[in-house]
Amino acid sequence: MAASVLVDAGFLVALLVERDANHRWAADLGPRLALPWKTCEAALTETFHLLGAAGRPALGEVLSNRIVVCDFDLNLQIDSVLMLLRKYADIPMSLADACLVRMTETIPDSILYTTDSDFRIYRRHGNKTIHCLMPN
Repeated sequence: MAASVLVDAGFLVALLVERDANHRWAADLGPRLALPWKTCEAALTETFHLLGAAGRPALGEVLSNRIVVCDFDLNLQIDSVLMLLRKYADIPMSLADACLVRMTETIPDSILYTTDSDFRIYRRHGNKTIHCLMPN
């Protein structure tokens, strides 16, 4: 198991929404992952938006219990994030995706749990695949 678990909005939505197509995958994995899970504010913003009003209390609980923590400072990483956004403009890459890719570069021994297949295209440190786990 990786020392640092990173999660994106897709994983969090899948975990918190029982009707999500990937809920079973996320719910089965969740209890086995080392805490706290790390993410960025941009991914949390996406998650709050995708959950809508009905799902926001569940995410609030996850945050207040420190199951998920923000472990990224965009101010310190802005140049690298902007470079990633330019590099993957044709996909297009979201701000959350760029921040998460940067997190994989700066947090040793991390693995990203995601439902976004674009992370198979993105590269960390220019040409290295991102260690990620996603549903089949």
